[in-house]
Amino acid sequence: MKEQSFGNLCTHKNTIHFDMGGSELVWVRSLGFLLLMPGILGWGMEGHYAICKIAEGYLTEDAVAAVKELLPESAGGNLAAVCSWPDQIRHNFRWRWSSALHYVDTPDFKCNYEYCRDCHDSAGHKNRCVTGAIYNYTMQLASAYQNTNLKLHYNLTEALMFLSHFIGDLHQPLHVGFTGDEGGNTIVVRWFRRKSNLHHVWDDMIIDSALKTFYCSDLEIMIKAIQRNITNGWSNEISSWEKCSHNDTVCPNPYASESISLACKFAYKNATPGSTLGDDYFLSRLPIVEKRLAQGGVRLAATLNRIFTSELKIDDDRPVEWANAI
Repeated sequence: MKEQSFGNLCTHKNTIHFDMGGSELVWVRSLGFLLLMPGILGWGMEGHYAICKIAEGYLTEDAVAAVKELLPESAGGNLAAVCSWPDQIRHNFRWRWSSALHYVDTPDFKCNYEYCRDCHDSAGHKNRCVTGAIYNYTMQLASAYQNTNLKLHYNLTEALMFLSHFIGDLHQPLHVGFTGDEGGNTIVVRWFRRKSNLHHVWDDMIIDSALKTFYCSDLEIMIKAIQRNITNGWSNEISSWEKCSHNDTVCPNPYASESISLACKFAYKNATPGSTLGDDYFLSRLPIVEKRLAQGGVRLAATLNRIFTSELKIDDDRPVEWANAI
């Protein structure tokens, strides 16, 4: 991994169908909350906002047009404004079915991911995990874009928002963590002086600390810094980030494998229950977080570009049961 420079930048100024009844009221309230309070946006909200804002810069003209057509009017044509919506509604009783779709747990200490072994919810229902959800919502958008008769069959606005969010989730290493500690949620640690858990550290606190330390608490400055790293430091890697094997439309499985590998090498390492995570942990993990935000944004854009193209190939690297179900 190439070294990044931080510095203080302050001077740079379907086949699985779910019950979606009663969603409109929840959507309006959640979006209003997000748009009126940008200062509280954390992979958590700030991370998701950053990923979708980065993605917007890599969309083709066709994808830009399709995305804007699907976004709710209140988003103002801004995909990043709605990328945290699935987190806002997941605990509402009408949307509890979606909670299992934000992550995929793996066997403890194996440090690898396998779709057929790992993609299930706590009740054992297959395909109910973040990678399964990415396949599902990609299929909905792609099939409806190619066949207008299917547009009334799916809620494509929700499909777009779920897909954009879940691709972001998949790039947070502890969203592909161990089953026994629920992706770090049960590992209680201190982030400097503040009591927290390891999952929350990676969702929010590394980004929050970076904003305060290097970016004047300004998310836009942080996003621009990551964009410069994409253009300069990681420019030779972009094409590999964008590609899916076999010209598939979407390919979440390699992203999941990357995340569990990073979780073992960086997130879990030196983060035992009761430990205090300070400067050493923060400064050595921040480059991982910023690169994952960059990869998530570039890959989200690449996926949307493949979905919204006139020559789409729907031949995703899905397990057999997924392909047969569709």
